[in-house]
Amino acid sequence: MLALVVLSACSLRTAACGRGTSARIDQAAPGADGTGSTDPASVKIVVLGDSLTAGFGLVAGQSYPTILEKKFHAEGYREVEVINAGMTGDTTAGGLRRLDQLLEPGVRILVVALGGNDALRGLTPAETHDNLARIIDAAQAKGVAVLLAGMLAPTNLGEDYQTAFSGAFIQLSAEYKDHLQYVPFLLEGVAGDARLNQADGIHPNEQGAQVVAETLYPKLLNLVDQVVGGGGQ
Repeated sequence: MLALVVLSACSLRTAACGRGTSARIDQAAPGADGTGSTDPASVKIVVLGDSLTAGFGLVAGQSYPTILEKKFHAEGYREVEVINAGMTGDTTAGGLRRLDQLLEPGVRILVVALGGNDALRGLTPAETHDNLARIIDAAQAKGVAVLLAGMLAPTNLGEDYQTAFSGAFIQLSAEYKDHLQYVPFLLEGVAGDARLNQADGIHPNEQGAQVVAETLYPKLLNLVDQVVGGGGQ
């Protein structure tokens, strides 16, 4: 029973919650001007999320999207840019409304890390499922690869709701099997561990954000290698 029961406190505090290496791109391909320069962000990754993604309570550079970019650069993927599109309080419906403006030219991968606020605001698991499906469909229609990160519902909403809510993510992973990367729980290893969370017990601290990044990185690395190498999902 992971400590997403603490998510119920979110409405009180913040109103919402917010390896292969063959495809490494250390060298820029020659540009039209012969200088060897190209777009410095040839692989853009957008992370669509809520306050957990935005880095609520952290200083600049400590959010998990920033840590992900640093991990890519440290392994030689220097043209990967990770764009933090986290918004405190966002729901799957809000993410769907924001999506079109985020999928600008050059975006190759979308990480979908939404859902925690849906439960807090009373959305049904079916609504969460349908909003996420629309996000996935819209991204894939533009040729953008998708990584879906699952979320758990607060325990105080009851076992039936918890089961249906987590089931919405499991259902999506089955429906889009072989067409997206899936991480069952964004906060795996972080939720419920006071050492990895801020005082509110909800938002990861700097060490917790590092764990989140390490959870996402292997699947995200697979996608980067695939889109750079021209492979399918």
